[in-house]
Amino acid sequence: MEPHPADKKLFENLSGSGKAIGVLTSGGDAEGMNAAVRAVVRMGIYVEAKVYFVYEGYQGMVDGGDNIVEVSWESVSSILQVGGTVIGSARCKAFRTREGRLQAAYNLVKRGITNLCVIGGDGSLTGANLFREEWSGLLEELAESGKIDEEAVKKYAYLNIVGMVGSIDNDFCGTDMTIGTDSALHRIIEVVDAIMTTAQSHQRTFVLEVMGRHCGYLALVSALACGADWVLIPEYPPEEGWEDKMCVKLSENRARKKRLNIIIVAEGAIDSHNKAITSEQVKDLVVRCLGFDTRVTILGHVQRGGTPSAFDRILASRMGVEAVLALLEATPDTPACVVSLSGNQAVRLPLMECVQMTQEVQKAMDEARFKEAVQLRGRSFENNLKTYKLLSHRKQDAELPKSNFNVAVLNVGAPAAGMNAAVRSAVRVGITEGHKMFAINDGFEGFAKGQIKTISWGDVGGWTGQGGSILGTKRTLPAKYLEKIADQMRTYNINALMVIGGFEAYESCLQLYEARSRFEEFCIPICVLPATISNNVPGTDFSIGADTALNAIVETCDRIKQSASGTKRRVFIIETMGGYCGYLANMGGLAAGADAAYIFEEKFDIRELQANVEHLTEKMKTSIQRGLVLRNENCNENYTTDFIYQLYSEEGKGVFDCRKNVLGHMQQGGAPSPFDRNFGTKISAKAIQWISKKLVETYRKEEGKVFANTDDTVCLLGMRRRNLVFQPVAELKGETDFVHRIAKEQWWLKLRPLMKILAKYKTSYDVSDSGQLEHVAMHRPKEAETGAI
Repeated sequence: MEPHPADKKLFENLSGSGKAIGVLTSGGDAEGMNAAVRAVVRMGIYVEAKVYFVYEGYQGMVDGGDNIVEVSWESVSSILQVGGTVIGSARCKAFRTREGRLQAAYNLVKRGITNLCVIGGDGSLTGANLFREEWSGLLEELAESGKIDEEAVKKYAYLNIVGMVGSIDNDFCGTDMTIGTDSALHRIIEVVDAIMTTAQSHQRTFVLEVMGRHCGYLALVSALACGADWVLIPEYPPEEGWEDKMCVKLSENRARKKRLNIIIVAEGAIDSHNKAITSEQVKDLVVRCLGFDTRVTILGHVQRGGTPSAFDRILASRMGVEAVLALLEATPDTPACVVSLSGNQAVRLPLMECVQMTQEVQKAMDEARFKEAVQLRGRSFENNLKTYKLLSHRKQDAELPKSNFNVAVLNVGAPAAGMNAAVRSAVRVGITEGHKMFAINDGFEGFAKGQIKTISWGDVGGWTGQGGSILGTKRTLPAKYLEKIADQMRTYNINALMVIGGFEAYESCLQLYEARSRFEEFCIPICVLPATISNNVPGTDFSIGADTALNAIVETCDRIKQSASGTKRRVFIIETMGGYCGYLANMGGLAAGADAAYIFEEKFDIRELQANVEHLTEKMKTSIQRGLVLRNENCNENYTTDFIYQLYSEEGKGVFDCRKNVLGHMQQGGAPSPFDRNFGTKISAKAIQWISKKLVETYRKEEGKVFANTDDTVCLLGMRRRNLVFQPVAELKGETDFVHRIAKEQWWLKLRPLMKILAKYKTSYDVSDSGQLEHVAMHRPKEAETGAI
């Protein structure tokens, strides 16, 4: 397929002037760097540029020779699932000197490289910016010494630089998530989940030290994701006398029959006088004051290693392609930029603005301006901290406000990992707001039968890490039980409802909204939280549970690809769940490096199937002798998984053989991923706060009851691009395809060409949605809370 007319100008840009791109990784390694390298190489080759690996970071650029090598499409095969960086990373003293940068400039000019993509932390990116500023002076110096001629000075007059932040600490301002952070959280949570079982057996206290010398993100988010008892981070030192408060809290938790305590310490944790707090000190304190059996576990470099998560692979692939587009569009006047993610939106930010803001945080901490340091970290960090404080510290009953409102929580539809984290958050925030919280078992069926009980703070302890639905969930819609449900609402005096689930939850609330004219009981604030592995709920880019399912798919695909590496010439057909929504197949394909993904939203015929077979036949002639094809379960009623398997087997005879695999319910199970735990926790807390606000607004004092009958009192809380938004379900009706249970427009379809480009198909790539250069804001607008974890 020819490039889209709107893209043509861009493609000509690079094939004309910027003929060579150099890609390097620098500083500490991070999981997902390889996915970024792969995307830069393949997108670069796709737009007919030459792409060079610069091995060993800036050291390789200074040394030149075999450290700067032109690469082909196959050079980046099989690196997507590998942790670390295959092109190496090294600290380089020589590049800090002008002589070193002069040598580096010579090595690049010799190969005609005037576009650099740097993947690293703030130090690496600052170095790249300095190199860019000095570039013309360096070339003149090289010309004066006779190393290059005047023509080369004119031809390679400008150096374009685009940065991608690869850092597990998530310590770079301006971006919600840096490449590697999500994978590091996966490592931490795996360890915490494992430790919890042994700690429970022996009634132990565990002090876990996680990475983050200057940034407490990993410690804070992992504390939020596992429900830790205490967390110590550099940006928010504990108040004077924290030692006694912590010990009181630990002993109170033990008194409530909690058999374990978890304390998470960032390696850079400090007290309010800027003195270090070490994990050993914390352990000694617990042993001395409480006599608890206490152990220290230092996670260390485990956090850097292992396979990148699905989130990191998709993030890095999106950023890699975005980086090449930014290089295509760069002019001598555009500043060096960083491509990053804000919410679910790709953005470009001036590199030095981000670096300055990052340095401001450290300066604020050094000067004990801790409140400012938290604000400078950005809204996502601030939200995490607020939510953690809300959920971890239980106020005494006497301190709690009394709202006299009863709020019920239930799960509807199929189970999704992260539902329990959302219920825990709702219950605890509800109690903090002064409400009486009720839990409904087995969805609307249980509601009609009166399976309703009050639920307390302690009842939801330890729920964040549990998969499935502890409350129980059913797909039954309320339509046939409306009278019984209204009776139960009267009996228990339910003033507000929070429904956590998938498409059925959305449909259920629509039915309750439409039944308001017949049943006054439904004239109450109702909020839907999207939770389904299919990610098919209208009004939101992400649903709780989809990330966990995506990781399950990607993990399986990795294993399957590995099994094929021994046998060679083998193609795997893998069927994913998702109903009619192709999110899992498409994003799974992008994260696992699939050759094709068949989905319902993009119609295909026998000619396309034939073209895919021919594409794989050509691929088998190269050094990459294996194929991976994903198929959504409902993509086509006639082109079934068996049909596609048989077609590929027949057409590929003598060239490759075929295997098929139906993943089934393994996609629904398992412990929730860090993303789902935190996304569930944060949106649930926000939803309860919205419910509290609506309860106050709709309470009729003279009648002594809540009466909410406007559209904006039955809402779905979803993430739209950068913002978390409450949308009336009545308005979402127009955006919904009820027959196929999907939204009429789905954001991820714009990423579909990305998967095809990275699998070597010619396709058009709509650049209209690519990031525009913005400035770094210290604070986003109040409502613009990002969904990054």
